[in-house]
Amino acid sequence: MKLYVRLEYGIIVVTRLDSNLHTVIEYFILAVGLVGRGVGGGESGEVERYVSARPHPPHRLTTGQKYSTSTLAGKGKCCLSEAIYSRALTDAAAGEAAVVGKAGGGVSKTASEGAETAIRSGPFKVPPIHRHQPTSLDYAYLFSAIATTQALAQVTRHFTMPKPLNERLAEGQPPAVPVKSDAPRQYTEEQRKPLASHTPNIEQGITFAAQDSLPKLPIPELENSIAKYLAALKPLQPPREHAETQQAAEEFLKGDGPELNEKLKKYANGKTSYIEQFWYDSYLNYDNPVVLNLNPFFLLEDDPTPARNNQVTRAASLVVSALSFVRAVRREELPPDTIKGQPLCMYQYSRLFGTARIPTDHGCHIGQDPDSQHIVVLCHGQFYWFDVLDENSDHVMSEKDIAINLQTIVDDAQQTPIQEAAKSAIGVLSTENRKVWAGLREVLTRDEGSNNADCLSIVDSALFIVCLDYAAPSNAPDLCGNMLCGTSKIEKGIQIGTCTNRWYDKLQIIVCANGSAGINFEHTGVDGHTVLRFASDVYTDTILRFARTINGQAPSLWASTSPDPSKRDPKSFGPVSTTPRKLEWVMTSELSIAVRFAETRLADLIQQNEFQTLDFAAYGKNFMTSMGFSPDAFVQMAFQAAYYGLYGRSECTYEPAMTKVYLHGRTEAIRSVTPESLAFVQEFWSELEPARKVEALRRACQAHTAQTRECAKAQGCDRHLYALFSVWQRGLDEDGAEAASSNGDGYSSRGASSPDPLSSPSLSAQSDDGLPQRIRSSSSPSPSPTRLQALPSLFADHGWDRLNSTILSTSNCGNPSLRHFGFGPTSGDGFGIGYIIKDEGISICASSKHRQTKRFVDALESYLVEIRRMLRAVGGRDGSPASSRARERDRGVGEGKMKRGRPIRSEGVPKAASVDSRVGSDDDDLGGYGFFDAGMLLQALQARTGSLENTVLAAVEKAIPRRREVGKKLRLSEY
Repeated sequence: MKLYVRLEYGIIVVTRLDSNLHTVIEYFILAVGLVGRGVGGGESGEVERYVSARPHPPHRLTTGQKYSTSTLAGKGKCCLSEAIYSRALTDAAAGEAAVVGKAGGGVSKTASEGAETAIRSGPFKVPPIHRHQPTSLDYAYLFSAIATTQALAQVTRHFTMPKPLNERLAEGQPPAVPVKSDAPRQYTEEQRKPLASHTPNIEQGITFAAQDSLPKLPIPELENSIAKYLAALKPLQPPREHAETQQAAEEFLKGDGPELNEKLKKYANGKTSYIEQFWYDSYLNYDNPVVLNLNPFFLLEDDPTPARNNQVTRAASLVVSALSFVRAVRREELPPDTIKGQPLCMYQYSRLFGTARIPTDHGCHIGQDPDSQHIVVLCHGQFYWFDVLDENSDHVMSEKDIAINLQTIVDDAQQTPIQEAAKSAIGVLSTENRKVWAGLREVLTRDEGSNNADCLSIVDSALFIVCLDYAAPSNAPDLCGNMLCGTSKIEKGIQIGTCTNRWYDKLQIIVCANGSAGINFEHTGVDGHTVLRFASDVYTDTILRFARTINGQAPSLWASTSPDPSKRDPKSFGPVSTTPRKLEWVMTSELSIAVRFAETRLADLIQQNEFQTLDFAAYGKNFMTSMGFSPDAFVQMAFQAAYYGLYGRSECTYEPAMTKVYLHGRTEAIRSVTPESLAFVQEFWSELEPARKVEALRRACQAHTAQTRECAKAQGCDRHLYALFSVWQRGLDEDGAEAASSNGDGYSSRGASSPDPLSSPSLSAQSDDGLPQRIRSSSSPSPSPTRLQALPSLFADHGWDRLNSTILSTSNCGNPSLRHFGFGPTSGDGFGIGYIIKDEGISICASSKHRQTKRFVDALESYLVEIRRMLRAVGGRDGSPASSRARERDRGVGEGKMKRGRPIRSEGVPKAASVDSRVGSDDDDLGGYGFFDAGMLLQALQARTGSLENTVLAAVEKAIPRRREVGKKLRLSEY
C-alpha cells in the first residue's frame, strides 16, 4: 500500500493506493486536534493533540458533494500514521507551518487569510480526485492544512459533540465535532441509483444545530431559592418546626450560604451546567439495585396492524424502526425537539445507544461505544448477538432477515433445559447491589481476552438489548410489572419468570409472547422526555412502514432512509456478522452461586412491590381545559385530594419539570404541596358547598401552574440548594474549582478527587443516643484546607430531611404511543405514580411497597368522578369544540308544548363551552408530556450512610477493543 497526501481546499486528503495504483480508499482529514502557539505563527510552543492516537475507522468523502464548514470539521479524525503525525507535530511546533494555504478555491498569503476566505465563500466543494502515482508525501501541503485548520478554529465556533465517556478534554483545547459521514458506501452502478426510499444528498447537521444558541442553565439568586424553600416546607411542617427552619435559613443566608454560592458560581465558570456533574454523581454513586429503584418503563400501545401482534414480528418491526432512529441521530438528521418553535437541548440523544452503566467498587461510570453496530437478544435468560448496522449506520438486514434471526434465537433458547437456563442467567447479576455486581464483573473480566470478558464486552457495547419473554400478561398491572421488574414464577424450585431475562444497565426493548411491548431504560444519562421521543418515533415508524407497503408514496418519518439491504452489494456491508451467535458464559462455581443468590434476592424484591393501574375514560384533557384548568395541575390536585382522603394529611410530593430549554438541561423539582393545595383538600373533604370547593381547586391549580412555569425556567430551589450542598461536601475552595471531577460533558470521570457526594446529612454517622451526627468527625480526611467542617445550618435542619423524603413521587410523561409508564416508589412508605393525560382519558400506574395501592387508585377514581359532578353543579361547562349547537335550538323551540318520553342524558356528549372558558394548557407551554424524573434525588441523598470522606477513584473508561466473533454461531438452516 502507498499513501498520497495532498491539500484540497484547505483540508487534507490521503489516498491509499494498491500495487496496481488503484484507489483503495480516500481519507478525509481536518486536523482540528493540532493546537499551540507555534502553529502558523513562527513561535515555539507545545502542540497538543485532541484526537486519539489510536487508529479510527475511515471517514469517506463523496466526490463532488458540497459540505458545510461545520460538517467538514466533524470529520476530523486522524487517519495518518504515527510517523507522519510525529513529523507534523515537530515541524508545526517549530513554526514551519506558516506556508501558503489553499482554501475556498483561492490562494492567500497566509493560512489564516485562506481560512477566512474559505468561510466567507460558503460550503466547501471537494473536486474530483485524479489517480496518479505519488512520488513522495507532500509535507508542505500537510503543514499548510494544519495552519489553515488552526485559523478555522479561531474564526468559527463549533458545537462540542459528545466524546466517549470519561475522556477528559485538555485545558484550552478547541472543540471538535465528530460527525458521522453522510456519504453512502461505494456501490456498483446499479447500487448507486437512488432507491425509492432513499433520499441522497440531504442537508445534515440539524439535530445539534441549535446547541450553540441555547442559554446556560442559570444559577438562581440565593435569597429567592431560600424563599421558595421555606414556601415549600410551610404546608408540610408544624408551626414550631417551621419557625426553627426559618431561623436555620436566616443563619444560612448570613453565614455559609453566600460563601458556598460564590464557590458554586466560580465552579460553574467553564462548565456546561452548574448542576450536571453533581446530578450524574448522585445517580452513579447509588449503591442499591437499579431495578425497581432507578429504571423506569414505558408500555407501548399494541401495534395497529394485526399481523405484527405476535412476538417475533413485533420485535423485528420495533428493531428496524429503532435502528432508523439510531441512524437519524448519528447522521444528525433527527429534527430537534421544540416548544412553540424554541429548540430544546438534544445532548441526551447522543447518550441513548451503545451505553452501559458499569459498576465499580467506588461507584458506577457510564461506558459507551459510539460506533456500535450490533444488538444483543435475551431469551429464556440466554444471550445472543448479531450485527444490524454497517460502519455508515445503514441497515445490513431487512425486517424479514431480522425476524428470521429472532425466530432462530427463540427456537434455540427453548431447547435449553430450564435448569441450565436458570444456572446461566447472568443477566440477573445486573439487579444486584452495585458493589456486589462490581465484584462479580471483576470475576467475569479477571482474565483479559477470556471468553467471559469478551461476552461482557459484547453486551456492554451493544446498541440496545432486545428481551423476548415467554410470558404473555393479559392485564395492565401485570404488563406494567413485567416491563418494570419482570415476573417471578417458581416451577419445581426453579425460577422461570421473566425477571432473569433482563440486563438493567442498558436500554431494553421488551416484547412479550403476545406481542405486547415496552421499554425499560437506564436513567442516569437520559430523562423520560428523551426516551419518550424515541418510543414515539419508533411506534410511528412501524405504522408508516406498514402504510408504505400499501401505498409507496406514503410519507416517511426520516429525512432519509437506509438503502434497502436486499438491493445492496453484499461487499459494501463490510466486516459484519449477521448470523446470530450465542454467548456461552463459563460458569465458575463463584458465578453460579452469585446467580442463585441474586435471583432469590430479586424474587424477594419483586414480592415486596405491587402495581395498580387506572385507565380513567370518563374525561381527560379536553374537559379540564374547557373548565379553565391546566391538565397537569388538575391531576396533581387529584393526587393530593385522594391521599388526604385516606390519611388526613398532605405529604411531600415531587414532580419534575423539564429544563431542556437550557444547554444540557435536565429537570427541576415542582413541589406540589402548597398552602393553596392544603386549603383545597381540607375544604374538599369538609361540608362546604361545591362552589367554595371548586374555587379552592382553582386557586390551588393556579398556584401549581405558576410554580411549574418558574421551575421550567430553572427558577426552582431544589437543584440550586442541592448544588450548594454538593459544594460543601466536596470542599471546593477558590483555587480548587476542579476538585469536583468532571470530564466537561457532565459524566463522571471517576477522577482521584471525587469524594462521595451522596451521604445525606440526615444519614451520617450515628451518635450514642441514636441521633444523627450533624458534624463530621475531625479525623475524616478533608479535600481542602478551607473545607467547612460543621454542616451548614440549612442542611442540619429537619426541614431539609423532610423536603427530601418524598412520599408521592409523580411524573407526567406520555403521548398516544404509550399505554402506561411508571417506576417504583422512591421511599419505603411512598408511592410512585406515573400518569399520561390523554384527550379523553387519564392513564395512571401506581406502585408501592404494599401501601394499599389498589385502595389509593380507587380513591383517586372516586375523586375524579366527584369533582366532575361538582364542576357541573356550580354551572361549569364541560363541552368539546366539536359539540353541535343544534341542542340549543332543541331547547328553545316548542316551549310549552307537551313532550312525551323521558329525555336521555348522555354522559358522553358534553355541553358546548364558551371561548372565554378555555385557557392554554400549561403542558403545551412546557412541551406537552415532557416532564419526567422519578424523584430519584432522595434515593441519591440517602444512598450512603458513611462519613463524607474523600473517595480516591481511579477508574478511567477503557476503550472498547475491536470485537472478535464471540459465541457459538447458530445454523439458520436448521430452522
